[in-house]
Amino acid sequence: MKRTRSQKQILDILKGCDRALSAQELYMEIRNQGQAMGLATVYRSLEALKLAGMVQVRTLTKGESLYSMVQEDRHHLTCLQCGDSIPIDSCPIHGLESELNQAYQFKIYYHTLEFFGLCTACQLSSSSARVASQPE
Repeated sequence: MKRTRSQKQILDILKGCDRALSAQELYMEIRNQGQAMGLATVYRSLEALKLAGMVQVRTLTKGESLYSMVQEDRHHLTCLQCGDSIPIDSCPIHGLESELNQAYQFKIYYHTLEFFGLCTACQLSSSSARVASQPE
């Protein structure tokens, strides 16, 4: 499938980046490179790339979407209190993906796996807040 100039620019940025980026971050990077592209074009291009299976999207707890290349198989532990995300090093669902692909004849571009809870720092701050608020 033929890609537009905007889509190619976005793919180049995502390929050269070691982390997922929001549409706003992509927009700012394009502007920093001296290129002209509107934010609406960034969103349209990301949607087309997502539907073509070339980029994947991950939505954070606060609603922000982060985009990365599909080859990136990363999963996360995300803290509901501070929003930090910790990457998980291994993927426990590759076998399931193959089974689903075969059983349903469904072409899977990517999958996401995310666990939500409290990180160590937030657990400690929650514990100290509870201890401090208890009467003596």
